[in-house]
Amino acid sequence: MHPDHETTTIDLALGAEARRYVGSDASRAAKLMAARGALPLEATELASVLFALLHDSDETVRDHASRSLANLPEDVCRGILESHDHPAVLAHFALLHAGHPDHLERIAANPATDDATLAYLASLPQPRVLERLGANEERLRACNALLEALGRNPLTGRATIERILAIADPRPKALAPSELEEAGAAEAAIAELLGEPCAHFAERLASESERDANPSPRQDANLFAAVAKMGVLQKIRLARLGGREARALLLRDRNKVVASAVVASPKITESEIVSIAQSRNIADEVLRRIAGHREWTRHYAVKHALAANPKTPKAQAIDFLGHLRERDLRSIARSRDVSSAIAAQARRVLQRRQGG
Repeated sequence: MHPDHETTTIDLALGAEARRYVGSDASRAAKLMAARGALPLEATELASVLFALLHDSDETVRDHASRSLANLPEDVCRGILESHDHPAVLAHFALLHAGHPDHLERIAANPATDDATLAYLASLPQPRVLERLGANEERLRACNALLEALGRNPLTGRATIERILAIADPRPKALAPSELEEAGAAEAAIAELLGEPCAHFAERLASESERDANPSPRQDANLFAAVAKMGVLQKIRLARLGGREARALLLRDRNKVVASAVVASPKITESEIVSIAQSRNIADEVLRRIAGHREWTRHYAVKHALAANPKTPKAQAIDFLGHLRERDLRSIARSRDVSSAIAAQARRVLQRRQGG
């Protein structure tokens, strides 16, 4: 997910002095001098000149410009990243400094950074950068590519996930019974989300399994096509408003924020939660959310499913072992699916209960 830009000297809006070194009439000697960074220019314009020379037809000029950009003094580099207003230059520095969180944070905070670069930053294994990106509510609302990248990055923190969920649906998490029972409310809301071309799928997306227990392959394809047209925030809203069939589809979304929104739906049922808690093909974050939900973990079947699922975070799985019946504890103690730590803890719980 690398940002990719083609840039000309005109795009960079260079001043008259800088154009002497990069224009079509500039001599090779002038270009080489500039490529070596030997210019009395302000930092951001120097960066623009060097970036322009990266695209020069002369390989030697390009090589020198590349080395100069890579070896700028730290204070000069910081100033460029905080004040430069050309997205392509910032994108280049994002690639150049992919392992430098301080520099990446400055790029993430720069309002001139474009969506493609933000999405690239959100794909990197840099927790501090992810936190910075997740704190920018304005960009989260506006950039679907950023939301996709954050949702697929395993290092994206819970605070960022919660912020995205709140942005998608700022209303209280619990819907009033009257709102849930209002005829056509979900259908109308989903039609608005999908837009006119997909509005005829709205009722199907909002339907419960009781209304259509055996959908045809063609109906399934239509449902998938409708959801595929939606952005992350729309999918999160659908997870809240839609029915069982829509939730089942969204639960398989590669974006863990979307999948997390499914288990936060006020319409989800206990049987669905049990099935999700048993699944080995579910995001860890989803299981963590179920395990931390007091209402769902009051149900024995949910506790058992979480304790026996090898994808449940270990600390939470261990907590549930003490609530299980002996038959289920023995099964987990013998299981080859769970980790050795979980199996050993199940045996210890059994021994304590048997007085040994």
